[in-house]
Amino acid sequence: MPSSKSPTSPEQPEQAHQPPPPQRPTPPEAPELIWLRPERTGRGPRPAHSRESIAAAAIVIADAEGLDAVSMRRVAAALGAGTMSLYNYVPKKEHLLDLMLDAAAGEYRLPPEPTGDVRADLTSLGHTQLAIFRRHPWLPALVLARPSIGPNALRYTDHFLAVTAPTGLAGGARMEAMAMFNGFICQFAQYEQTAAAGAKWQAEMIGYLTQAAMSGNYPNLAQAFATAGPPADPDQAFDRSMDRVILAILAPTTGS
Repeated sequence: MPSSKSPTSPEQPEQAHQPPPPQRPTPPEAPELIWLRPERTGRGPRPAHSRESIAAAAIVIADAEGLDAVSMRRVAAALGAGTMSLYNYVPKKEHLLDLMLDAAAGEYRLPPEPTGDVRADLTSLGHTQLAIFRRHPWLPALVLARPSIGPNALRYTDHFLAVTAPTGLAGGARMEAMAMFNGFICQFAQYEQTAAAGAKWQAEMIGYLTQAAMSGNYPNLAQAFATAGPPADPDQAFDRSMDRVILAILAPTTGS
C-alpha cells in the first residue's frame, strides 16, 4: 500500500501527548453579607479586635460628630490600629454600617416572654425603640436607608413576632406590621431632630401654614388649625400617634 507521505518529505517526529496543566481551583466568592462571613477562622493568633469593639468605636464617633464622620481611618485610629489592618475584620465601609446597626439593636432589653397583652407590649417596645433613636441621632436615617438583619436584629424580630402572635395574623402580615411599626418610629425620631435643629425653620413653617389656612383656599386645613390647640408635648404626641399605629396593626385585614 503506498505511503501517504511524500517520498521527498523529511520524516516528522511524532508529538508526545502532553496533558493540560492542572487548573487552580477558583476560590469561592466571599459572601456579600458580613453575617455570612466567619468572624475568625480559628487559625493563627487571637485577633486584637472584635466586631463588637469596632462597632462600639464607630458608634462613639457617630454619636459625637454624626455618621459622615465615621470612616475606616477614624475607627482604626480610635482603636489604635492601622487603617489597612481594620479591613481584615471589616472588608468595607458598608459592613461597618451593618455592625453599627446591629450593635444599636443590641440595646433592646427584651423580656424572656411577651405578657400576652399585645397593645401593652408594643407600647413598651415602641418607647424602647424611640429611646435608642434619641441616644443615637444618626440611627433612624440609617435604618431607613440600609435595613440590616444581624443577630441582634433577628432577636428583635423574633420578639416582635412573638408579641403579635395573639392577633391571629399570619407571619407575613406580622412582618408587614413590624415594618410599619418601625417605620413610624424612625420617622417620628427624624421629625424630632428636624424640629430641634431648625427652630427658625419650624417657626416659619407654622407661620406659612397659618397664612395658608387663613387664605380661605384650604377650608379643611383652616378647620384643623382652629381645633388643633397648642403644640403637643413630644412624648404625648408620640403616644397618641403610636396608639393609632398599634390599632392599625391589630385590625384584621383581608388576606391576613
